[in-house]
Amino acid sequence: MINKNLWYYKMIIWREKHINQRQFLLILSLVIGFFAALAAFILKSSIHLIQYLLTENFSKHSVNFWYLVFPAIGILITSIFVRKIVKDDISHGVTRILYAISQRKSIIKLHNTWSSLVGSSITIGFGGSVGAEAPIVLTGSAIGSNLGKFFKLDQKTLMLLVGCGAAGAIGGIFKAPIAGMVFVLEVLMLDMTLTSIIPLLISSITATATAYILSGDAFMFPSKVIEPFAIERIPFLILLGIICGLISLYFTRGMNRIESIFRRFKSPYSKLALGGGMLSLLIFIFPPLYGEGYDTIIALLIGDAPTVLDRSFFLQFGSSPWVLIIYLILIIGFKIFASAATNGAGGVGGIFAPSLFIGAITGFVVSNVLALVGFHVPVENFALAGMSGVMSGVMHAPLTGIFLIAELTGSYSLFMTLMIVSTVSYLTIILFEPHSLYAMRLAQKGELLTHNKDKAVLTLLKTENVIETDLTELSPLMSLGELVKIISQSNRNIFPVVEPVSRLLMGVLLLDEVRNIMFRPELYKRFTVGQLMISPPAKINYNLPMEKVMQIFEDTGAWNLPVIDDQKRYVGFVSKSKIFSSYRHVLVHFSDE
Repeated sequence: MINKNLWYYKMIIWREKHINQRQFLLILSLVIGFFAALAAFILKSSIHLIQYLLTENFSKHSVNFWYLVFPAIGILITSIFVRKIVKDDISHGVTRILYAISQRKSIIKLHNTWSSLVGSSITIGFGGSVGAEAPIVLTGSAIGSNLGKFFKLDQKTLMLLVGCGAAGAIGGIFKAPIAGMVFVLEVLMLDMTLTSIIPLLISSITATATAYILSGDAFMFPSKVIEPFAIERIPFLILLGIICGLISLYFTRGMNRIESIFRRFKSPYSKLALGGGMLSLLIFIFPPLYGEGYDTIIALLIGDAPTVLDRSFFLQFGSSPWVLIIYLILIIGFKIFASAATNGAGGVGGIFAPSLFIGAITGFVVSNVLALVGFHVPVENFALAGMSGVMSGVMHAPLTGIFLIAELTGSYSLFMTLMIVSTVSYLTIILFEPHSLYAMRLAQKGELLTHNKDKAVLTLLKTENVIETDLTELSPLMSLGELVKIISQSNRNIFPVVEPVSRLLMGVLLLDEVRNIMFRPELYKRFTVGQLMISPPAKINYNLPMEKVMQIFEDTGAWNLPVIDDQKRYVGFVSKSKIFSSYRHVLVHFSDE
């Protein structure tokens, strides 16, 4: 062990001596991009292999009862894997990255470099109605974080490497380098400078190039009949954007509420019974809900929409346009139940694919309804724009939606169409939801790092780091004479009054309150500290986020406030001046190049 550690520290010293920090960061960003793309390829290949083995012999023209079994089995296996082997929560990958950046100094556990790959492969391969993108983003970010930890890099560099891993993951799984970089800036909300963006680009481009080598140069959603932008379609695109925004709102609130129901169940088997049963039944009735749903998207884009009805009860009603539209609307409505049931029951997956899936169906339905009432609009354009619109709304990331769809199809002529729909969708949902589905839980707890630099710095500040514990504690039974002796030996003008046994904070004593009587010996035995103390204008809970602490200071006008724990016991004091000093220190580090 000693020899191993000696070799390790010699390697660190050699690196610091021969490779400067800037050059080393560029090298690491390239390495991270390569491994993120390799992980993405392994994940997608595993999912497709499992799906192929399970469903290849399914009949396209009859209902298949295996849909009632496979999804629940997949979630059961995943749940056992997570609880017995991983022994950690690996769901909600992007939310976990945001939490790591905001609250864990960008440190992501080592097992996240592989555990999400295994969990999501089983979940989605067996039919879980979620996407593989969030797990691979967590995997890429974990690769970046752990490489940074291995080489003893500072917190700010770790944050950038986490971003490199996320950018590489998006670039590798979608072959979309620009979308990968923009995703980090919009969704992970890293406040990067132009210099910091270069490593993100290197990771994203490296991952995309690796993906081309491993899986060919075909686009995920090849487009052949994209029509050029036409001004007369702008009203219809605005309408589609509003609808996408409302669908995004339904998706966001629906997913959050359904998952909150699952969180009430303590037993994993109760969650599995409810979620697995719900998911299997929904997939049995609506087979397009099986897995990621990309086959359905491709069918809508290439004009083969009637095949979406394959293996469903709805085949008996024929394949008329209205039957198909009603069927697809029902799928939009039930998709959130399928996705929430997958994650809530113990599966592992993200909302990338579900948002693209719902978006494509939304655009297809809107274009077909317009056609049925006499307005001709290009179906493929609207389906792709719907994908961009719903993704932009759900993730609060319009640029990511625009660039991702353009890169997924190779149709950069779609930019104007995508920009209108994505922007309108985003503007629609922010009227109701200020945060994305990824960020809303952290934002409610005050644990979210944002582009607002004041809020970002306050998020990085912790109450525990600014608490002052050197104040002399007083007992409420102390006499004024004893108090005068303590004051003569102290350089502070405020004293906490604490009950000696229970440690409860009784009040505070200010020097100004006793200054007029402290030099009158005849009063030394007449007054006690309990008689002279006052109640503080407010008390700060030890676990309160710094943003709320500053709001309390602002509301009370105080400069010093006591800190207590959850049992109301005295912990220390926090001063506004100490917070300002720490704020300036963190701000310099946060903004430093």
